[in-house]
Amino acid sequence: MNQSVDKLVLQAAFDREQRHPQRVFMTQPINGEVTEYTWGETLDQARRMAAHLRSLDLPENSNIAMISKNCAHFVIAELAIWMAGHCTVALYPTLNADTVAYILDHSEAQLLFVGKLDNWEHMQAGVKDSLPRIALPLAPPNDYDKWDEIIARHEPISDNPVWPAEQRALICYTSGSTGRPKGVAHSFGSISVPASLQGQVLDINEGDRIISYLPLAHVMERALVEAGSIYQGVHVFFAEELDTFLADLRRARPTLFISVPRLWLKFQSGVFQKFPEEKLERLLKIPIIKNIVRKKVLDGLGLGSVRLAASGSAPIPPDLIKWYDRLGLKIMEGYGMTEDFAYSHMSTENQRAPGYVGAEALGVESRISASGEIEIKSPGLMLGYYKEPGLTAEVMTEDGFFKTGDRGVYDNGLLRITGRVKELFKTSKGKYVAPVPLENLISADSIVEQCCVAGSGRPACYAVLQLAEALRESLDDPAFREKTSAHLEQLLHSVNGQVEGYERLQFLAVARDSWQVENEFLTPTLKIKRNVIEAAYEPMLDQWYASGQKVIWQD
Repeated sequence: MNQSVDKLVLQAAFDREQRHPQRVFMTQPINGEVTEYTWGETLDQARRMAAHLRSLDLPENSNIAMISKNCAHFVIAELAIWMAGHCTVALYPTLNADTVAYILDHSEAQLLFVGKLDNWEHMQAGVKDSLPRIALPLAPPNDYDKWDEIIARHEPISDNPVWPAEQRALICYTSGSTGRPKGVAHSFGSISVPASLQGQVLDINEGDRIISYLPLAHVMERALVEAGSIYQGVHVFFAEELDTFLADLRRARPTLFISVPRLWLKFQSGVFQKFPEEKLERLLKIPIIKNIVRKKVLDGLGLGSVRLAASGSAPIPPDLIKWYDRLGLKIMEGYGMTEDFAYSHMSTENQRAPGYVGAEALGVESRISASGEIEIKSPGLMLGYYKEPGLTAEVMTEDGFFKTGDRGVYDNGLLRITGRVKELFKTSKGKYVAPVPLENLISADSIVEQCCVAGSGRPACYAVLQLAEALRESLDDPAFREKTSAHLEQLLHSVNGQVEGYERLQFLAVARDSWQVENEFLTPTLKIKRNVIEAAYEPMLDQWYASGQKVIWQD
């Protein structure tokens, strides 16, 4: 457990600057053209901005906020903030003005960097006029002090500051699937050790390439892509827009690719649009051509060069992992939380199984409590919830283990997550049901993109689901409904045959609503918000239960 590193993340960046100043670190697409940032250029810009931040005479270890989609200057700004001895507070670029106001106020942010954004006009209402702002190069039109002008005014700092491992480096506000976001404070030590160790375990090196498109405001992308690349020297490519993602992916030809279950399902759905499912399965069984088919499918996805694929943030259906296995792409599922800097359990080539999130990562201790909750000691453990000592104490055991709130079981050293402690609900028959295993069974079907199982206080469970994106335009087509209803009835029968009697679902409801981050049905990391989804369909439940139908279509 007492893992440490020779150098903290900032010193690792200085080391890259000194040893490889001409090597390209980041590739940023802008209007289809690319700008490359070498390690020397990255650190030169960061040093100049650090000089500016020092000149502001802010209180020591001030919190400095950033609102930006992923881009090279998110990383450069963070390095500058750290060099100046301050702490970063990155906000998700999809938040509403109310949440922006809450986080900026709660964190007592002294300054705000505004970067690449789609909806800044809606978010900026949450920013007080008195808060100073600096515009990153890809920011929306504004009258703030500009990054390029600031760094032109300042000479770069010449020293390589070293901060204590226990100093606060960043605060990550949780995506708030329930209630107000909590500010998870991390130290330089809790960032650095996981970022360094993950490279050793997964054999990541300077020859690797990765594309950054999951929110950098979240610790998974921060740990695996930003901090990890600083330690391992990985070349980071950014995606420009959703519409250009495939072109950006093909440019990067990533050797490392990290995604979340919803996107792995979307990729599969895209494949089935070009290769009907039955035909693809048939072709993959023919020895002479299966490798040709595999290559064609993976190249079409832009994943033909991937040697290490990973999934995190939420449980991925085991059948989906098996499907990618048949394509020759082995997805390593991992498990971590904001509170342990995404460093807890990971699968490796030799320790993996569909439905399991892997074994304890190097330096991690874990156990299952008497109540079935996973408890963890990780070198990535947070300093605590910012300004919430009582809340911090609630999630820690007396002997220093973090209470994850997740339920799990071990099998041959591999951990299987069985659901959230607080997600258990009781039916009117007095039985407790864990929704996640049921959701995994439903989501394994290729026509389902997302689902939510509920039924608190009801005689039986039910599931609301969202069909795959390509199918949603046909929701009102009677022939499509008839065919899909038959398919979903079969799915319902199959799922109910695999679970205990008290877990059986009474019906599947097909949602017409689009579940998006923007309407708050999903968190910024694309997990479902149960409270929002359950509340949205609560008014319809009496009618749905009374109908006696197995498949129900939302009007």
